[in-house]
Amino acid sequence: MTEMTEHHEAIVIGAGVAGIYQIKRLLDMGMDATVLEAAGGLGGTWYNNRYPGARFDSESYTYGFTFSKEVLAEWDWKERYSPQPDNLEYLEFVADKFDLRQHMQFNCRVDSAHFDDEENIWHLVVNGSRRMSCRWLIMGVGLLSIPTMPRLDGVDDFKGDSFHTFSWPHEGYDLTGKKVGIIGTGATAIQVIGDIADKVGSLHVFQRRANWAAPLNNSKISKEEMAEIRSRYHQIFEVCNRTPGGFEHEPDRRGFYEVSREEREKLWNKLYKEPGFGIWLANFREIFMDEKANEELSEWIADRIRDRVKDKATAEKLIPRDHGFGVQRVPLETGYYEAYNRPNVHLVDLNEEKLVRVTENGLQTEAAAYDFDVIIYATGFDAITGAYDRIDIRGANGAVLRDKWETRITTYLGMFIEGFPNMIMPNGPQSGSASTNYPRGIEIGVSWVSDFLEYARANGHTRVEPAGDATERWTQHVEKMYSVMLMRKAKSWFTGYNSNVKGHEAGTIRYLVYNGGTPKYVSIVNQVVADGYAGLVFDGDPDGGAKAETEFTRRAAE
Repeated sequence: MTEMTEHHEAIVIGAGVAGIYQIKRLLDMGMDATVLEAAGGLGGTWYNNRYPGARFDSESYTYGFTFSKEVLAEWDWKERYSPQPDNLEYLEFVADKFDLRQHMQFNCRVDSAHFDDEENIWHLVVNGSRRMSCRWLIMGVGLLSIPTMPRLDGVDDFKGDSFHTFSWPHEGYDLTGKKVGIIGTGATAIQVIGDIADKVGSLHVFQRRANWAAPLNNSKISKEEMAEIRSRYHQIFEVCNRTPGGFEHEPDRRGFYEVSREEREKLWNKLYKEPGFGIWLANFREIFMDEKANEELSEWIADRIRDRVKDKATAEKLIPRDHGFGVQRVPLETGYYEAYNRPNVHLVDLNEEKLVRVTENGLQTEAAAYDFDVIIYATGFDAITGAYDRIDIRGANGAVLRDKWETRITTYLGMFIEGFPNMIMPNGPQSGSASTNYPRGIEIGVSWVSDFLEYARANGHTRVEPAGDATERWTQHVEKMYSVMLMRKAKSWFTGYNSNVKGHEAGTIRYLVYNGGTPKYVSIVNQVVADGYAGLVFDGDPDGGAKAETEFTRRAAE
């Protein structure tokens, strides 16, 4: 190290939900640690995404941190599904309560992170020239933090205002009376469209692939209801801990075919009118694995779209044909389908007229030219691995992470990568956070990582990485979990599909998320600890990774 290198025992990359809790835990154990955040403030998703309609799809009271009884007692949620401004205010409240900002460095873009085999430390370059180093590199980079633009010619030619939803102006932007074009009908676009349809002069929605959506059914939370929620927080989080997705929605334990069609539709009618993910997660378990069960539910949902959209041709275009309901994360909406009943809202199906380019005045398809004042790109993210790929990460012997993951994602527990010592991911690919109620998965990951670091420090370990056989066992387990789920057939970020990222178009599945459910994941990672951190190699000792292999294998295969 040179005198110009700033050294910390741990560096956390990212000041979102994961980074906030992680730095809190590191400080609690007396570790010299800092957080590097590329944005101008903390909050991650809720700092950057300020587009109209941005809000939780998790119940607010299940989203917050559980580690502090004081925070639970002091914070009042105002809506069942809280909007972005309140969400950011909440995270700032938590950070300020524990005086965490002084340990966070903003506007710090990490360009590279290279591991030093001799000293067992990571060397970082920040903002092009600043040099830092650490023993432990903790990645809290976020799952949806790298926005992607469509691969279209002429993006820079447009003379009006344009922006990706991720980069919505922080000072706000008035769309009143403007001619607006929006590309995309994914989860973000569905929120935007429902919010702005009655404000803009005209809105043209350019749909590349139709997505299923279900009613959010949001409502205000009164002071009396908040007090009632607070009184049963322990019960709420107990439910979250035992459900596969970490939500308070528990699956219907009856067999799909054990009840009549009339009973199934009775349940669906009930769930469709209730708030949140119930229609998805409180449904029959077979809808995720059985083609016929899913087809029946999908057709029922399709009929709800037909009920809500007056124009029959438009309704049919809004019904997905390439995947069933619930085989990928379901966007929740408020007035989305009704927006298409407005005379100022127009759906452009890009399966019928291909989008050719962006022009000075708007968008050009094979069939027509569309003029706009504003173009909104709701074209998604390079999910889960995108933030890792943007950093030049090199592990032992100079191995490049993006090269290692180019053809197959491999991890151990979604938290470690073979060949990349001392780099830990509380919410990495194949961890328990991507497919769950995110903060619930985050607290599991951060708590596990923090306990591990206390163990490593107490035992004087300066280097740790997963054994190759342990990595392969975990990766095969993750892949096996996909094999029983209809999700494997969907073009979604859960399977690594992204038409905007070269090499991530439809084709080979990228096994990015853990589909075994929260209880199973927790059982496995806890067993790893009980078996002396089985599968991890400490200080180059090859015997470390062989501990309790049989027990881990049994747990993973259950």
